[in-house]
Amino acid sequence: MNRELKIFSGNANPALANEICQYLGQKLGAATVSSFSDGEIRVRIDENVRGADVFVVQSTCQPVNDSLLELLIIIDALKRSSANRITAVLPYFGYARQDRKDQPRVPISAKLIADLISTAGTDRVLTMDLHAGQIQGFFNVPVDHLYALPVLLDYITKKKLNDLVVVSPDAGGVERARAFAKRLQANLAIIDKRREGPNQTQIMNIIGDVQGKSVLLLDDMIDTAGTIVQGAQACADKGAREVWTACTHAVLSGPALERIQKSCISQVVVTNTIPLRGKEQVCPKLHQLSVAPLLGEAIRRIHEDESVSSLFA
Repeated sequence: MNRELKIFSGNANPALANEICQYLGQKLGAATVSSFSDGEIRVRIDENVRGADVFVVQSTCQPVNDSLLELLIIIDALKRSSANRITAVLPYFGYARQDRKDQPRVPISAKLIADLISTAGTDRVLTMDLHAGQIQGFFNVPVDHLYALPVLLDYITKKKLNDLVVVSPDAGGVERARAFAKRLQANLAIIDKRREGPNQTQIMNIIGDVQGKSVLLLDDMIDTAGTIVQGAQACADKGAREVWTACTHAVLSGPALERIQKSCISQVVVTNTIPLRGKEQVCPKLHQLSVAPLLGEAIRRIHEDESVSSLFA
């Protein structure tokens, strides 16, 4: 007997969940996700899920801890409601930057969060552009790791930027930038930076030629935008004709929006793994692309036991 496909969402990114449902021709599962007056999260699944193949769409974005707790409690509710299989769909996996002990006496928070998600009753995880690929190994359940590269690539290709150079804002992003540059048949450059403290960077040097070129700065996320704005300015100082930036996860915390608006960046291309809020929605330099079809197709393939990796072949 085929298991029924059901998709549920918390409050982190319901618009993306609805887009995924539209792609799949599904209705979003009925659930009440609210809070008591003291802030405790309250969840009730409002339809039968016994024996169903359930996917819970929830980015662990701002408010990060509330989004995470919602996810865990929804999973527990589904598990206790006899769902056959529960897949946590994490378009954006928070705490991913804390993936190793880079100082004495600090936690590996990404591993802790992965353990919490697994322990809550998750049978598998579907996520996108993890900050570090090895985080897949932190989970004790199967992980399907998607990449927003096809979505970003399609948009940038249509822009037909002349003399394009793809620039990695740091050494850690070189593999991502190289893959992008290869698909675009563009040159590659790397920014050598030194981190002075949390959310603080100092640009040191650019390895590669950007003189008179169109530059695309590529990263997995933009948080306070310090790295990307300093990188863009460094490229402009080296003679870049125009600077574009692209990322998967638009965290955009603190002074990010103000920095972007005042920067030399022509356009910041992001996806909707994290929803744009308030002034972000009307910022002329921000352009958001949808990853709903990509996530929807992955969900369909997982449900029908087909290959997910062939999406990127």
